[in-house]
Amino acid sequence: MQLHISHSMRSITISCSNGFTDLMKIKVAARHISYRTVFHTVLILAFLLPFVFILTAVVTLEGVNKCSSIDCLGRRLGPKLLGRGDDSERYLTDFYTILNQVHSEDVPNDLKLPENFKQLVSDMKNNKYTAKKFALILKGMMERSEREIRESTFQELMNKHFAATSIPKGIHCLSLRLTDEYSSNAHARKQLPSPELLPLLSDNSYHHFILFTDNILAASVVVSSAVRSSLRPEKIVFHVITDKKTYAGMHSWFALNPISPSIVEVKGVHQFDWLTRDNVPVLEAVENHDGVRNYYHGNHVAGANLSVTSPRLFASKLQARSPKYISLLNHLRIYLPELFPNLDKVVFLDDDIVIQRDLSPLWDIDLGGKVNGAVETCKGEDSWVMGKRFKIYFNFSHPLVAKNLDPEECAWAFGMNIFDLRAWRKTNIRETYHSWVKENLKSNLTLWKLGTLPPALIAFRGYVHPIDPSWHMLGLGYQNNTSIESVKKAAVIHYNGQSKPWLEIGYEHLRPFWSKYVNYSNDFVKNCHISE
Repeated sequence: MQLHISHSMRSITISCSNGFTDLMKIKVAARHISYRTVFHTVLILAFLLPFVFILTAVVTLEGVNKCSSIDCLGRRLGPKLLGRGDDSERYLTDFYTILNQVHSEDVPNDLKLPENFKQLVSDMKNNKYTAKKFALILKGMMERSEREIRESTFQELMNKHFAATSIPKGIHCLSLRLTDEYSSNAHARKQLPSPELLPLLSDNSYHHFILFTDNILAASVVVSSAVRSSLRPEKIVFHVITDKKTYAGMHSWFALNPISPSIVEVKGVHQFDWLTRDNVPVLEAVENHDGVRNYYHGNHVAGANLSVTSPRLFASKLQARSPKYISLLNHLRIYLPELFPNLDKVVFLDDDIVIQRDLSPLWDIDLGGKVNGAVETCKGEDSWVMGKRFKIYFNFSHPLVAKNLDPEECAWAFGMNIFDLRAWRKTNIRETYHSWVKENLKSNLTLWKLGTLPPALIAFRGYVHPIDPSWHMLGLGYQNNTSIESVKKAAVIHYNGQSKPWLEIGYEHLRPFWSKYVNYSNDFVKNCHISE
């Protein structure tokens, strides 16, 4: 930019050095002008010119290629000199306002929504949408996508529920083949344990494990992992209790696959003279109650408002509807003192656990006169697995629950428990359990929904001795992000949840901790095509 003053002092010209036309030309009238006036004028222009230069540079950087006139430059620089923003900011502010308006409005039912983004762009080219209509179309498309995602999520949960409650073909095959072997092979029918070892079944100097299951493969893993992890396997006695239909196959497996030096006893519920309907009337009530049958075997979606139900809540409700919760085997744990009248202390195990460490120190734990040594599930870093209090299991809007229970009371876990049967026999735990189960049936299952743990939480109140959480790690059947390092350190890992390790929906990175105890070389296992 150049400043030129004529020799006659009659004119002052401001021009660009890059070939643009004159930016400013000042002509002075033909009268005497003092040098002081000229000096002041030049001084003022020298002060203003740097600002004009800077603004011109800003306009150029913003994309103005040529601006060869004062009129053009004025249109570009005027709003900036006056402190106003460009139009894009104003348009964006207006669009935000329209979006806020549309947020509180419903999308019209007759509004035609594009199927995809490509169609949306095409429709925008062919139709002159108002900003509000465009916002409504955008909202409609997003709401439709959200509905489809929710429906897909709930359908996935339903499919997972059906997969979890079904029996895999290989496990069903194993049970059938072993049952057939029981009828045709005398070795499969041999007495368990052998007659000379029968006294050890009630010898309290041994470590007695109790397992209720109708899953032969799972039972084999529990027993095998316990024996292989024990420092003194010769002191282990397993009492495997199964139902009548599985008894022959279960007996065949352990008769043909002994785990010496440990001892295994297999009994069916039909072999317990004490276990009659007269002695356990609550079981008959549970199995025959119409509300129970409808709840566990009926339409799992009926009555569920999927539009307001979260997927996690729906998943937990589905898990609570597993038919296993009304099976006889699931309720037998409350009758341990009667089923084993000669035993003093036992460890109860679920069939979806794996033992990774010697458990003999459990018998040395002083329960302080309590009945149940269990891991509490309200304390731990993982709030999803270890954040369980009574309010999770019970309906505290029911007056009976609200009156008798504390919603913040800590829950504990079934699956690996050390029971003092001598102390248990001195309590009314069984009667309390029966009483609350009957109350729940009378209220049409409005006190709680989930299986046998809620009434046990009530029945064992005041009789639970917390043990170190490292003895029993939970959540491997419903949490994918379980810490592998924590799994390796736990004495017992529990695949509680739907994703059992013997199912296809089991978590691949957690399955090896279970599958390494499966005898894949066994002929029955191979013939049923059970593989890693």
